[in-house]
Order: sequence, then structure tokens, then C-alpha cells
Amino acid sequence: MKRAVFLYNAKAGRGRIKGKIGTITRMFSEVGCELQPRPISFNRNPFDGIETIDFVIVAGGDGTLNYVVNEMMSKGLSIPLSVIPTGTANDFAGALGMSPDAIKAARQIIDGVVENIDCGVVEHFDGEVSNKKYFINIFSFGIFTTTSHHTPQQLKQKMGRFAYFMEGLKELRTMHGIPLTITTDDDTFYFPTLMGLVLNGETAGRVPLMRKANLKDGVFDCLFLRKREVFALSAFDMLLYVFGVKTNAVKYVRTSSLMLMTPVSDMTDIDGQKGVKFPMKATCLSGALRFVCPRS
Repeated sequence: MKRAVFLYNAKAGRGRIKGKIGTITRMFSEVGCELQPRPISFNRNPFDGIETIDFVIVAGGDGTLNYVVNEMMSKGLSIPLSVIPTGTANDFAGALGMSPDAIKAARQIIDGVVENIDCGVVEHFDGEVSNKKYFINIFSFGIFTTTSHHTPQQLKQKMGRFAYFMEGLKELRTMHGIPLTITTDDDTFYFPTLMGLVLNGETAGRVPLMRKANLKDGVFDCLFLRKREVFALSAFDMLLYVFGVKTNAVKYVRTSSLMLMTPVSDMTDIDGQKGVKFPMKATCLSGALRFVCPRS
């Protein structure tokens, strides 16, 4: 009999997963899998004592899954992971093709297949490399990208993704650009950046931004939005890009590695969690994770 651990974030998605744990546990028991539900604690490594488990199911959002991946990588483990999306945005689960319905997602896992999926790693360096962090969907910086850090959990539970919009409006008062020198696989260039997005998946906040993105292609899809004197102009530039209109104010690159240098100190975001400081290097680790994906 296979053994699996079901890590769930009881606070994600207004706690709806708690009422479905029994049903999901029985579903796996019926196919010969012993599933042990366990509420996730963000104060300890969830893999302590389960290093030899057959696979792990994570119920939560991108931030919860980010935490699980980082804790697993810190122990040097390569346990197959699967996700039941119960968070606010669930960008990575959407890229995998997981159903937003918890019971249907559990069925997808039961009938699914393990595939190798890319993972990003970001490292701050200042004389020597330190403070390494992994991400599954997006690494970002600049305006609106760290909004999730300031959005209260209670507000997210009440308003969902709209809570991020409300909190993001406050950032307009402190809008500023980042003088950035960017080195990719093929080029080095300067770009005064209002917002930078480095995606492994296709969406950010469920907004489709990277039409060419693939979780198994070994490269990042990156967007850098130029800082304009008036925010409305920068917003219009981004809107043009979303609708497929090319503009010099939006720099798009595909690369397996990035070096980002700037004299300013700005916050960064990794899958909705606090990221590392500048200067930094981001690397795409091709096929570094094993995820249970829907067969379709």
C-alpha cells in the first residue's frame, strides 16, 4: 500500500478544505493509498519524519506550495508533489491543469501521472552567494508585486483576489522606478524598471501574461515594464502588451538565467512570499521537481 501525507492550509480559501478532508481521505483509501491528513505548520519543516513517504498532497495557494517546495529542497529530497488549489490565485495549479474543485482535483491526482517540472531559484549575492530561495510560478519586483505581503489574511478571506487590488492602490503613493542592469543568456542591457516579472508559468494573479510559457521548457518568460513619468502611461503600456500590441516600454525575454543589478534596495516577491535582496541571480532548474499532473 502506498503512503501519502495530505498537508493542508486550514486558513486558505476561507477554510473550505476542512470539510472535504474526510471525503478525500476515503477516495485514496479506495485505491489502496493510506493518506494521512496533517495541517501545515509554517514554524517547522513539514517533511520532518516523512522523508521516505511515497508522495505528498498540498492543499493551499501558491504561497503554501512555495513553502512546501522550499522546505523539501532544503532537505535535499525529491518526493513527488501534488496540489489541490484552495488559495486566492492558484496560478501554479492552474498551469498544471488542476481543477479548482477540491474533490475533482483529488480525482485528477488519483488518475494522474508524475512529470518533471521546472523550478526557479533566486540567490542574493554580495561577495558570496547566500539566502537561496526557490519558486514555482513567479519571482517579481516593483510596483504591485509585493502587495500580497501587506494584504491582511482576513481581507483575503473576505474579498478574495479583489483584496490585492484594494491594497495595491496604496502603492501608487510611493511609486518609483528601479535602475536595473539585466544580464540574460544572450545579452546585457540597462532598463529603468517600474515592474519586473519572471515567470515559470503562464499567469500572475490569474492574468494571462506569458502565452509561450511552459512549465517544462527549461527557461523563464520575463517582462520588464519601463518607468514612465506618469503612471497612467505605464499602465497603458502594460495594457497594450496584454492585448498583444508590441511596445518598446515592455521588454520581453526568454532565458534560463538572469543577473539583476541595481544600486537601490527594493523588496521582491517569490510566489506571494518575501523574496531575496538585490543584487541577485535567478536560474531555471529544468525538471527539478516531480509533480502529479492530470493525464489530459
